[in-house]
Amino acid sequence: MRIINRALLLSLPFWAMGLSAQQSTIYTHQLKDFDKAVMLYNDKQYQAAQILFEKSKEENTEMEVQADCAYYIASCAVKLNQKNADALMEDFVEDYPTNTKQNQAYVEVAGYHFSQGHYKQALEWYDKVNEGSLGNTDRDKYNFQKGYSYFSDGDKKNADKYLEKVKNSEKYGTQAKYYLGFMAYEGDDYKKASQYFEQVEDQQQYSEKLSYFQADMAFKEGDFNKAIKVGEPQLAKSSPQEKSELSKIIGESYFNLGQYDKAIPYLKEYRGKKGRWTNTDFYQLGYAYYKQGDYENAIAEFNKIISGKDAVAQNAYYHLGDSYLKTGKKQQALNAFKNASEMDFEPKIQEDAWLNYAKLSYEIGNPYQSVPEVLNSFMQKYPATPFKQEIQTLLINSYITSKNYKEALVLLENNKSPENRLAYQKVTFYRGMELYTDGNYQEALGLFKKSIAEQRDARFTARATFWKAETEYVLGQYNDALLSFKQFAGFSEAKSTPEYKNINYNIGYTYFKLKEYEQAAKFFQEYVDNAKNDNVRLNDALLRLGDSYFVSAKYWPAMEAYNKAISMNGIDADYALFQKGISYGFVDRNERKIEDLTKFVQSYPKSKYADDALYELGNTYVTVNQTDKALQTYDKLINGYKESSYVSRALMRQALIYYNAENDNKALEKFKKVVADFPNTPEAMEAVSTARLIYVDSGRTDEYASWVKTLGFVDVSDTDLDNTAFEAAEKQYLQNNTKQAISSLNSYVAKFPNGISSLKAHFYLAQAYFTDGLENNAVPHYEFVISKPRSEYTEQALARLSQIHLKNNDQAKAIPVLKRLETEAEYPQNVTFAQSNLMKSYYEQKDYANAVVYAEKVLANTKTEDRVKSDAQIIIARSAIKTNDETKARAAYAKLLTMAKGELAAEALYYDAYFKNKDGKYEASNDVVQKLSKDYSGYKYFGAKGLVVMAKNFYGLKDSFQATYILESVIKNFTDYPDVVEEAQNALNTIKAEEAKRNSSIQN
Repeated sequence: MRIINRALLLSLPFWAMGLSAQQSTIYTHQLKDFDKAVMLYNDKQYQAAQILFEKSKEENTEMEVQADCAYYIASCAVKLNQKNADALMEDFVEDYPTNTKQNQAYVEVAGYHFSQGHYKQALEWYDKVNEGSLGNTDRDKYNFQKGYSYFSDGDKKNADKYLEKVKNSEKYGTQAKYYLGFMAYEGDDYKKASQYFEQVEDQQQYSEKLSYFQADMAFKEGDFNKAIKVGEPQLAKSSPQEKSELSKIIGESYFNLGQYDKAIPYLKEYRGKKGRWTNTDFYQLGYAYYKQGDYENAIAEFNKIISGKDAVAQNAYYHLGDSYLKTGKKQQALNAFKNASEMDFEPKIQEDAWLNYAKLSYEIGNPYQSVPEVLNSFMQKYPATPFKQEIQTLLINSYITSKNYKEALVLLENNKSPENRLAYQKVTFYRGMELYTDGNYQEALGLFKKSIAEQRDARFTARATFWKAETEYVLGQYNDALLSFKQFAGFSEAKSTPEYKNINYNIGYTYFKLKEYEQAAKFFQEYVDNAKNDNVRLNDALLRLGDSYFVSAKYWPAMEAYNKAISMNGIDADYALFQKGISYGFVDRNERKIEDLTKFVQSYPKSKYADDALYELGNTYVTVNQTDKALQTYDKLINGYKESSYVSRALMRQALIYYNAENDNKALEKFKKVVADFPNTPEAMEAVSTARLIYVDSGRTDEYASWVKTLGFVDVSDTDLDNTAFEAAEKQYLQNNTKQAISSLNSYVAKFPNGISSLKAHFYLAQAYFTDGLENNAVPHYEFVISKPRSEYTEQALARLSQIHLKNNDQAKAIPVLKRLETEAEYPQNVTFAQSNLMKSYYEQKDYANAVVYAEKVLANTKTEDRVKSDAQIIIARSAIKTNDETKARAAYAKLLTMAKGELAAEALYYDAYFKNKDGKYEASNDVVQKLSKDYSGYKYFGAKGLVVMAKNFYGLKDSFQATYILESVIKNFTDYPDVVEEAQNALNTIKAEEAKRNSSIQN
């Protein structure tokens, strides 16, 4: 027997001692490596030990030694965390199933996984252990480690089962009680948790964590004072995360005790879960500020609660609304109260929010729905409200103050109760004014009539009567307009209205349109005698006064009126000077007429009346027998104004001068030029007729016959028949027998396509078709007229033809006609008409450069009405937007704001807000949007676009609630405008994605 080293014996396990005692000397050499391996194993040199164990296993055939080696090899693999460790241990158990080391193997592998924190793997091996074979010490360790492994693996039931077994263990009892207490805490069994925690609270390693648990349990049990008492001392010792959680517990405890001033610093210290707060967290801090009267900070917290849909959110939005109200932010308050009113978690808060929402809607306007609708809805939802009388009063007034007359009218039409009749009269009047401004005259007329029919407020009855007259005048219903204007003037209340100061002017114009010039003069004179502070209208009244006297052959009074207009140096001063000169001719003052017309031509060479003046001047020289000057004057007209309708007549005048002077060759030269340049015109026919006399007198009839045969527009043999046929057709036309005229004129142009009067016949036929509503039938006949050399019918044909093309939305055909009208028109109103419609047509065709050119021409015309100027500014502005010329767009929309009304004003306000937003002037931009919402609520499209800008402003001002709430409201309420909804949705997605980084309650 070999001698066993005592030191080695003490270090070996019991089974190794047995083995050594049984070895005979024959195995001494073979066990040398085995013994060395055991020593290395005990020294934790597992890699070297494993190698020697593998060598010993190969060299020894003894089953027991091989089993020991297999065990140690597997154990080393476990301790070295080798990939095949589990497989080696499994092989050991399988290869040596009766080996006494099997249970110990399970314990050691499980213990190793436990020490590495591999609790799931540890449990797999603990489940294989035979607990009954363990000693007391090993059994306590087994129960604790298995219990803790279950705890870490989330199996609280089994964890509780094994930890309960060692709660009284001297070594593991304290730890077991801590974990048993923690599981009870997590299971909300605070009584049991407290019992366990109290048993281990004297342990240093648990004391800090226990303070947090105890504070949290006290909080959850409603013992807020205890939560504060336990938690506050622990704050300084806690880690940053524990400090954050404890601060939340202490802050909420003070909050629940109503000690808001003390709650605030603790609530602010909370860092949230993974750096994010919930809506409840923001609410508590916001409400604490609110209760302290710190409304700005309250707003800053409340407005981080976006898209909330629970009682906390409702409460927050209500107090947010109140905070806004207390800081004078009424638009923001409106949105917050509206949101709270749409939730029913707390009915009392909902009702109070509704009331505030309704009152604010009345006070500042409502961008989402009409104010009357809001107030009506409140009354329907809360019929027994103690504020019923107040709301009813606001409701009646709201029909007017809301300025959303379109929707107000719908509500009033459905509720014609006696108390609403006055509001109905006013709303129909104001809605009529909106429609009149937008050019919808027929609908406007109907509403003015409805307003007059109510007879509730005499002043509004008078005003509606005036605007009824204005509308009738615009529609060409002059007799009706005259009657209405006179009715207005007869109202005693009329004098207190803003319309009254111009009544004589309006009546004068109506008589003028009716060609009752003496009556027109009477009222224009009355206006002139009393006019104040309106030089533009006074100037125009003087011109029409002069015209009325002129047409009535009262030339001296006419000249007096024209002189006054000239002295004002206002619009149409050239016209006044021209008319004055003409008037001298009618009072046999031809020298003065020549003087004035000469002065006119020198002063206004580019006037529309310059060709008229030259023609009249030439005629006057003829009258006073100064034929040389007459010829020179006609030459100036012919050479300087080639497109004038007077050119053919001036040539005829020259020919007749030569004819009367018996200068036949010169006369024939002029007659032939008229025929060549202006065929198929009355002047051409007269030229042929007069030239015939020269040829006959000189015996050159053959030459005449040869010349006439070259003219396609005259057939001498058919002249009488031609004239007879045309005269019959013309008679029907002049007697306004439209259908008979159309038939007769069609017959004439069919029989005499090149007839003497074919030009006039085509013009009459076009006019008849136009009058009969067959506008497309008129087109070829107007085209015939404008295809011929300029005549007295050209301008009107161009105007009517362009009207037809514009009505048919055929800009391609309208543009060339309008361009001719612009250059050839003698009447200024036709030039304005051409230019204004050219700018619109070019814009419709997306030719923005030309659209702007014509818009600027319209603006440069001093005679352009404000309404047309507004159209021009909007074309410039929109074209600039389309071409990304922001500088020009800004300037154009700014100018538009000074003159626009109705929808154009709404558009101008929107862009004012838009540009202010781009400049970062968020509050100023919001002020503009509020004005847009309040004063132009009927124009929903720009109202909706304005709200999107407002939302962006609020986000720029760090008010996330306002931003998201407004965008959600736009998406919900303005589905008729998909482009606006899309813009709102994109903005909302962007904001929510950003806000979700700090608020875990936000769901994208």
